[in-house]
Amino acid sequence: MQQHLSIRLRRSPPTRIPAVSDTALAQSPHWLSASQLQPLPAAAIQAWLFNQDSLTRRLTALSQNGFSVTPLQEGWQPLRHDECALLGVADGSEGWVREVYLRGHGQPWVFARSVATRSALEGAGLNLGELGSRSLGELLFSDSAFDRGELQACRYPAAWLPAAVRSEQLWARRSCFSRDALGVVVAEVFLPTFWQAAGIDA
Repeated sequence: MQQHLSIRLRRSPPTRIPAVSDTALAQSPHWLSASQLQPLPAAAIQAWLFNQDSLTRRLTALSQNGFSVTPLQEGWQPLRHDECALLGVADGSEGWVREVYLRGHGQPWVFARSVATRSALEGAGLNLGELGSRSLGELLFSDSAFDRGELQACRYPAAWLPAAVRSEQLWARRSCFSRDALGVVVAEVFLPTFWQAAGIDA
């Protein structure tokens, strides 16, 4: 029996995220599938970038149940060019943006950014603003009606990261979860503290 997300759409206006600067937008990354990525990173890195299992569950296991989610900011704003392209909408389309840290033992291991267009969210009756400190990825995995698209990886632009963890050339991955007309793009950036905890030289 299928389980569906039951987050209700809230009509009250949420907080806006400050717009991204033109300089940052100009640094749009090149997202590549495992077959397109050359040269390939080490096998241990690939095992995290292209693993289809729930990242939340894998981080929970790695941290021995010391996993937590810290919301950083969320709100309506124009989506980035690469996000619009993946969702198949016009550049500058407005959507809900949610940015969080995925933590292990209190340390930020992964920076995650999730987006969906306003029109698709309202049509689906889904409000990402009600998630709080819950993991969106885990909710998407728990709903069998969502299909996950191809995983892609890139070196994430430093300008797109929170100042506290800003660093060049960090590995990131993304995929799109789809249910009917709704698409939710989830991008996850692996921070240096994560690779240290995993014992992997990245």
